[in-house]
Amino acid sequence: MTTTTSGKNFGNTAAPRRCQAHQRATRSRAHRAINSNTNESHATTTHQTTSQDTPSSSPSSPAKNVAKALASAMAAAVLAVAPPAFPLIATQQAHALTSEESQTISLFERNRPSVVFIENLATRKDAFTMDPVQLPQGAGSGFTWDDKGHIVTNFHVVRGASDVRVTLANQEVYEAKLCGYDEDKDIAVLELKPREDGKVALDNLVPVDVGSSTSLSVGQNVYAIGNPFGLDHTLTRGVVSGVGREIQSGNTGRPIQGVIQTDAAINPGNSGGPLLNSQGELIGINTAIYSPSGASAGVSFAIPVDAAKGVIDQIIQYGRVTRPILGISFAPETSVEALGMKGVLVLDTTDGGPAKEAGVRPTRRDEYGRLILGDIIVELNHKRINGAGDLYRNLDGLAVGDQVDLSVLRGDEKVEMSLHLMEGNPPPPPMPEPLTIQLVLPEGFDQQPQMAPAIPLDP
Repeated sequence: MTTTTSGKNFGNTAAPRRCQAHQRATRSRAHRAINSNTNESHATTTHQTTSQDTPSSSPSSPAKNVAKALASAMAAAVLAVAPPAFPLIATQQAHALTSEESQTISLFERNRPSVVFIENLATRKDAFTMDPVQLPQGAGSGFTWDDKGHIVTNFHVVRGASDVRVTLANQEVYEAKLCGYDEDKDIAVLELKPREDGKVALDNLVPVDVGSSTSLSVGQNVYAIGNPFGLDHTLTRGVVSGVGREIQSGNTGRPIQGVIQTDAAINPGNSGGPLLNSQGELIGINTAIYSPSGASAGVSFAIPVDAAKGVIDQIIQYGRVTRPILGISFAPETSVEALGMKGVLVLDTTDGGPAKEAGVRPTRRDEYGRLILGDIIVELNHKRINGAGDLYRNLDGLAVGDQVDLSVLRGDEKVEMSLHLMEGNPPPPPMPEPLTIQLVLPEGFDQQPQMAPAIPLDP
């Protein structure tokens, strides 16, 4: 029930009516007290008038009685308008933490030392002095993986960096080197460099507790810790909005499967930070958001930790990720769709690769310049291939050296073949020794010849 007075809605009026009734009762008691004291003073005056020869031992004047009555009435009025004591008690109780709040605070305090701030630095030349200077070109988050100084983050956080700087929770700053990365999964592993004293304070590193992402349920509470917009160690909370999502890697366009969707606020600077469950265990690596504005819109994605562990272990052990490939390059899916077909159109094959050795034909031109389409891959291990995403998903479940059955469409016929998968990320060739080039100025110049900077040249 609502009551409107002077154009304002005061909501439920039960409490004000009780207060008004209380004030009317108080004023009534005050009036009765005044009348009683007035009658008493009148009776005393009459008694003194009739008995003038009998003096009173404690005479009471009418003025004193009226003053006493007024004082009682004022005290009652003060009690009537004084606020009750229960709001103070409620305020004191409001400061007490609930068990859920206590658990959240404990989770944050336990995991805060594991989260680091990462700066992506680029070397530029000063416009006036031409001296090389380091300028930040990006920042993100990361977390401590082990007690040996390895830090895990997103590859896009450190992509293109000439130097990487890591700030721990205790504000210690270290330079870091890139151990390796996986562009397809958007994962990078850093290793802290020793400081000027030649030491890395490993005692200050707190590795994160690694959990599992296989048994996640929609509606489960999750927590994200990171450095959004450079605000260090920010905690946001949400729930698992979806599991088994698929997004494309922003680096290569290759699909990332099994991605966790959450409504926890993830903003620029949160990339590479941990996504935790209610026990404070790592279940994902925050990597992307869906937002037309670039800020959090309640749709965020994290790489599941079960998919990331194998990649991280390979990088730490070998410095790279070994992934099986067929040894082909293929056309965009739109090109195949324009032909009214489904599959993967082979544009070229790698020399010495498994596809070329097995007889897969690439797209080419004949002697008259006419375009001859190559083979179209339609099945891998008897599983239908409708596009590049299907091909990648099937290859992710295989290992280097595995034998696979390939079905291709060549013209109007279907051709079957077998091949062995090769390593997709071979180790890079050794860097050639840098050569020094001496630039000699022509005669007549006062300036002495200078040595050009040493640059590596391809053999």
